[in-house]
Order: sequence, then C-alpha cells, then structure tokens
Amino acid sequence: MDVEQVLHMNGGNGETSYAKNSTVQSNVISIAKSVTDEALQKLMSNTVMGSIGIADLGCSSGPNSLLPVSNIIDTIHAMCRDANTPMPELRVSLNDLPTNDFNYIFGSLSEFHDKLKRGKGSGFGPCFVSAVAGSFYGRLFPRRSLHFVHSSSSLHWLSQVPTDLGNKNGTEAITNKGKLYISKTSPQSVLKAYAFQFHNDFFEFLRSRSEELVPGGRMVLSFMGRNTSDPTAEESGWELMAQALMDMAKEGIIEEEKIDTFNAPYYAPWSEEVKMEVETEGSFAIDRLETMEIDWEGFVVEKSYKNKSESEAFSSGRRVANTVRAVVESMLQSHFGGNVMDELFQRFGGIVGDYIYKRTARFCNITLSLVRKA
Repeated sequence: MDVEQVLHMNGGNGETSYAKNSTVQSNVISIAKSVTDEALQKLMSNTVMGSIGIADLGCSSGPNSLLPVSNIIDTIHAMCRDANTPMPELRVSLNDLPTNDFNYIFGSLSEFHDKLKRGKGSGFGPCFVSAVAGSFYGRLFPRRSLHFVHSSSSLHWLSQVPTDLGNKNGTEAITNKGKLYISKTSPQSVLKAYAFQFHNDFFEFLRSRSEELVPGGRMVLSFMGRNTSDPTAEESGWELMAQALMDMAKEGIIEEEKIDTFNAPYYAPWSEEVKMEVETEGSFAIDRLETMEIDWEGFVVEKSYKNKSESEAFSSGRRVANTVRAVVESMLQSHFGGNVMDELFQRFGGIVGDYIYKRTARFCNITLSLVRKA
C-alpha cells in the first residue's frame, strides 16, 4: 500500500464526504482547545513578535480544515487586545498529503478572510494562508520558520504499513490472518512490527519539527492512543471492520485472502510510549500530556455515562460507520474494490450498533503539549 496515495479523507460535499461526517474530529479539536490556548499564552508571554509562523499538520478538508487555525487566531488576537500590543503578521500553513482535497480549502479562504475582517475590524493584521502538500514524517518547512505547530486526529496514521507485514524481497511475510490491525489473536511479531513503525515515524516527526521550530516554539498534538501497555486490551473499530469483511468473505462476496493481505497503516500508542519517544529524540520538553476517554461519536465519557437503548445504539452505529467511511474508504476501496463499499459499511454500521448497545464504545485521546528546547 502506498499510503501517501491512498490515505485521504473523502473529498467534496456528498453524503459520504468528510465534510459532512467529521463531527468527531471537530469535537476532539474543541476538547484540546484549552491546551492549545495555554501553549499560545506561554509562547507569547515574554516576547512581542512581529510575525508568527503557524502550521496545522493533517488539516484534511471540509469545515474542520480551518477550525484550528480560526481558534488559534482568535486566541492570539484576544491576547494582543488585552495586552494592548500590536497584532503580529500571521503566516499560516495548512498541510496534508498531496491527495487531500485542497480545492475545498481554497474555495473556503475568501469567506475565511471576510469573517476575520468582520470579527476583528479593519486594524486586524495581515494573515497569509498557504497550503503545503507532503508527509509530516519529514521536513516540510524552512529551518526555524515556525513558532507554533498544531495537529489533531492525524498522528495515529503511520507513514507506511509496517515493513515486516508485507512480502519483501521474496521473503515470507508475517501473517495477521483475518485481521486488519492488532488484535487478541495477532502474533507477537505483529505487535512488535507496529510498535517499531510508530517508533520510527514519531521520532522522524519530532526530528523534522525540531529543525523547523524556533527555540521556545510550541506544539500541541492530539491523536488516538490507549491507556494500557497492552495493545490488545480493548477491541478497536478495526476489529469490527474485520468482522464485517469476514462475514462477506464467508458469503463469497470478497476473497478471504484479500483480508489477510490488508494491514492498516495505523497505530494507537500508549502514553508511556509517547513520553519515551519524546525523551529519546531529545529536542522537546513535555509541558502537558493528557489522556481522555471519548466515545465513538466524539463525546467525553463521563462517570455518569449510560448505555444507549437498542434503537439509539443502532442509530449511533450508522453515524459511526459514516464517520469511519469518510476517513478510511479510500484505503479499503483501493484494496477490496469500490463495488463492495456500500455493503461493507452497511454491515459495519450494524456490527458497531450491536457493540455500542452491549458496552460503552470508547477510545483514548492523547493531547500532548511540547516546547522546543533552546
């Protein structure tokens, strides 16, 4: 799988588009906003800057693509107003892979700039917005050109499927039969391969950003993770997707071999793994690291959380299926074919609904605030 070619959210504005099915990601951005605001306040507390370089990595498309940037600009503007200091020029870079629907973003920029002028007045300083296509697992920007980096719901995607999970130079590959990701039945070699790929990717991400950020620059990263050292402790959405695919294989709709040869370029790290990688790379200090349990529709799981009724659960299942489809359909379609997508996600929605009815479906979200060491 060439991840850079097939990993992109569904473009456009149709019923299965990311634009219409990204409420979960919007909620995650909102949940992490207080951490982002705190990092910005610390960034600007000691220095009056004439120009600030800002990057949002993994911006995707749709209404969320400009939401983090809008929040960041609002916070900077409020701080300058309260401190009676001039508003700096803002250099905003939106990054995603080349296959991202950047046209949607470009079409939204005129309204975005008009909204800034209306909300902040004619005295609001220049705000230059550009797009940078490429993988964030490598350099994207000139050295020491950025002051603040934001990324949400992106860093759980790997740069590639772990190498040992595919045939290489004719050698025998590690098999993860009937599964798409780490599961309770996966061999230990599969777990190690995924952990090793995350180590390589996250290290390269940090090393690249360390070159691009000024000393004292800040990053706020929010991504899916886990609360335990055991990656098989809880079922993931990939496990339920594999179940739907296996059901289709039993009915002859798809070949079972196709399932055995698909492995998701995804990894949800333990928070301690994240800490270790930051310490190993060495360029950043951790200011805050928070984990929060969020249900599959993007809401914080409170202690008073009650399981849904059967009808509510199956409605939730359909919504979750639409959200997942908007994110992973491009990958699944390239491997299994576009003709089975409607059937697959209909079945997946039913399986998810049953899962939600029987238990609280949740995932761990990690929010990490880092500062570039001098």
